[in-house]
Amino acid sequence: MSRPKRPIIVVKIGGSILTGGKAFRRAAEFVEERLRESKERYVVVVSAQSGMTDALEQAARQIVPSPERRAQDLLWSTGELGSVALLTIHLHRLEVSAVGLNVHETGLRVAEGGDPFGEITLHSEALDQALNHHRVVVVPGFLATSVGGSIVSLGRGGSDLTAVLLSIHLGALRCELVKGVGGYFTRDPRVDRSGVHIQSLTFERALEMADAGCELVQRQAIEAAKGSDLPILIRSMGDARFGSVISSTPAGSRELSIQD
Repeated sequence: MSRPKRPIIVVKIGGSILTGGKAFRRAAEFVEERLRESKERYVVVVSAQSGMTDALEQAARQIVPSPERRAQDLLWSTGELGSVALLTIHLHRLEVSAVGLNVHETGLRVAEGGDPFGEITLHSEALDQALNHHRVVVVPGFLATSVGGSIVSLGRGGSDLTAVLLSIHLGALRCELVKGVGGYFTRDPRVDRSGVHIQSLTFERALEMADAGCELVQRQAIEAAKGSDLPILIRSMGDARFGSVISSTPAGSRELSIQD
């Protein structure tokens, strides 16, 4: 299967944004607006709705104290797949050429042994075909499959890793992580408005902030992006001027902006 002729942009929409029906409608409108401003094809990675992953884990732990990993991962996957279906349906309402894929169709596969932080490859036949026929392909974040075909979760914040890995393997023009805040700040803006916005930071600084407790971007996703020198834009669905860029140099933000 040949690669799509048009360039690809990977956008991840986090669970902090997907809080209900109205939020999915806004997310679909956000994607549709982006399509009107560009000619690229989009892979949109979605997380489960806000609070869903915790709720599903709690439901499992009410049955047994320590759920078996495979069963827990399978249960978790229902949250992401629900988000894929809902966003795709909202895009159809806007007459956007879009299709939603499941975990197996997306094609991310962990190596033998099922380590979610080991080598992950992309088997992209179904994804390539979808991109050749649609402007937008919606895929589940947080999840991959094992060599044997079972579903494997990629750790908390794993949708960030999904977006980064797909960007790398597809040769995407850019990787955007859409969050509930407009990038990095010196203090969490949700609890302390005195925090100063950080427009750009190196991979090393982002990793230091992750080690210090900043959970804005999953550490494994930052490491994967650093290994491939893939700049990441972190932004909200609002004014992109408040986004932050993680790259190999502090000046990386000059090379990656929403208007590119």
